[in-house]
Amino acid sequence: MVDYYKMLFKRKSFHLFRGTEVISENALRELKDFVMTVKPLDKSIHTEIRIVSESETTCTRGAQYYILFYSAPQGNYLRNIGYIGEQIDLYLAAKDIGALWFGIGRPKQAAPDGMEFVIMMAISKMPSGQFRKDMFKAKRKPLSEIWEGELLPAANIVRFAPSACNTQPWIVEHRDNSLLVYQYKKPGKRGIMPADKVRFYNKIDIGIFLFFLETCLGHDGYAFADVQYTECAADDTERILAAEYKIHAK
Repeated sequence: MVDYYKMLFKRKSFHLFRGTEVISENALRELKDFVMTVKPLDKSIHTEIRIVSESETTCTRGAQYYILFYSAPQGNYLRNIGYIGEQIDLYLAAKDIGALWFGIGRPKQAAPDGMEFVIMMAISKMPSGQFRKDMFKAKRKPLSEIWEGELLPAANIVRFAPSACNTQPWIVEHRDNSLLVYQYKKPGKRGIMPADKVRFYNKIDIGIFLFFLETCLGHDGYAFADVQYTECAADDTERILAAEYKIHAK
């Protein structure tokens, strides 16, 4: 059983894999077993997850293994992959396995029929001392830019969710007993990525963020059985409603 909330504070993105250790065969089997238990955002979307060596990818980062995420390209499949993948990211932190969501690399093998490759995650066993010790030192947007309305305890934690190039493309609006989660793209601001890549990865980011939010709400004693996940809107929309949560204290 993974304490996801506790791992929110420990996880970090390992852009360099230095001083790595070996992921044992037993740890690899346990990881594969865990992958079979992750909860999807949308059960109707067919996904497949493979774990391969670096030689089976185009990568040269020195990670021991790469987790490949494939999906049928339908509905909110990118959010779905983000939601699934973040559960794996937090599991890895619990096992002292460092991870990096990695969008540049590609697998050498063809995607399964009817599916497309979405993204990969580089992983290597790391000394426990290299994981995050003080999450609040990480650079993130101030609360005023990502949360509107009455603050909940979750507000100051969810802003530390990982995102492509640290774009943090989300805004939460707290209205009465509802939380409205938007995918947000500031007009005219793109950063170093091409516009089409920003839109692609930000959809994955929202899935990651939704898992962070749900983990925090559950930890803080809020029930949210009535959740509406919305379909993606036009990519040029500034605010895209991703989910609405009806929350109440347990």
